Amino acid sequence: MTLFNWQDSKHLLGVPQMDDTHKEFGDLVNQLVEISDSEDFKRVFLELLEHTRVHFDNEDRLMVDSAFPAIGEHRSEHDRVLGQLTQINTRVQNGMLVMGREYIKEMPNWFDVHAATMDSALAAHLKARG
Repeated sequence: MTLFNWQDSKHLLGVPQMDDTHKEFGDLVNQLVEISDSEDFKRVFLELLEHTRVHFDNEDRLMVDSAFPAIGEHRSEHDRVLGQLTQINTRVQNGMLVMGREYIKEMPNWFDVHAATMDSALAAHLKARG
């Protein structure tokens, strides 16, 4: 079952660094949906957490380096999601896989909104700055 369906017309922002990272994010979400083994789920969930941390750090650097005007809002959203992922990961690593599985189901919807609003604004800003 594919939960995250990448569509260039919907998700492609035109900033290769962001687009590649977003595709990797979607791949990890889809892996988690398919995994039935508990230990594999724990491992990939932790991988998603680490990927997301690096993903958000990289976007933060882009925002700082380009003087992105909406950095505060974008950073706050990243902090919120990373905080949730961290809390859910603690539970997943303690064997509460149902919480992780339910949380993952919501990630594509969150990503669609985030990419269409905050990330697309950042991408437009980066492209305008050259």
